[in-house]
Amino acid sequence: MNLLLFGPPGSGKGTQAQFLSVEYRIPQISTGDILRDDVKRATPLGRQAEVFMKRGDLVPDELMVEMIRERIRRADCSGGFMLDGFPRTVPQAEALDQMLDSIGQRIDRLLSLHVDAEELVTRLTERWTCPSCSLTYHPASNPPRDDQRCDADGAGLIRREDDNAETARRRAQVYFERTYPILDFYRPRGLVVEVDGNGPIQEVRNRVKVALQGEPRAA
Repeated sequence: MNLLLFGPPGSGKGTQAQFLSVEYRIPQISTGDILRDDVKRATPLGRQAEVFMKRGDLVPDELMVEMIRERIRRADCSGGFMLDGFPRTVPQAEALDQMLDSIGQRIDRLLSLHVDAEELVTRLTERWTCPSCSLTYHPASNPPRDDQRCDADGAGLIRREDDNAETARRRAQVYFERTYPILDFYRPRGLVVEVDGNGPIQEVRNRVKVALQGEPRAA
């Protein structure tokens, strides 16, 4: 399965992504991770991207799409992949489609987690984050096993400075304004699956499993 994963900050997208990666045996591919990896390894694409990053400019869409092309050609993507954080605009979605078509691939599903705006604010202002691996925790819905330490690597958890009510509302607003045009781009092909992300993690996980069971409809 080739999956696009969408969800506003605080939607639990990262938690569900871990589950989906194991459930479907596909890697979670973050454009941020791709950028950092290519720059660190000084690949030809990484060196190009670094020029823009050092200037404080956004990496051009065509360069990001080419990085994604190289990433999904790796062996661990032979059974599919999950893109997290891309596309963010309709032009990016169009460029991604063209690239996938050129290598005989396509998107099978777009999974969008919907969470009420005020619930997002509550989750963000109460969450703790691992500074090492970026896993997030919530005292009520997803507490760490060891108080204030990450389950994955034992690092001490922190509160991010931007996890405040004002910033949370602004981030949610930006997401909703920019994301729905992308959903509408894929919707005519019957690829969009919207799942209620409100409630406990296990309940949301069950909804996700049910939503992804069916075959995608033809365009």
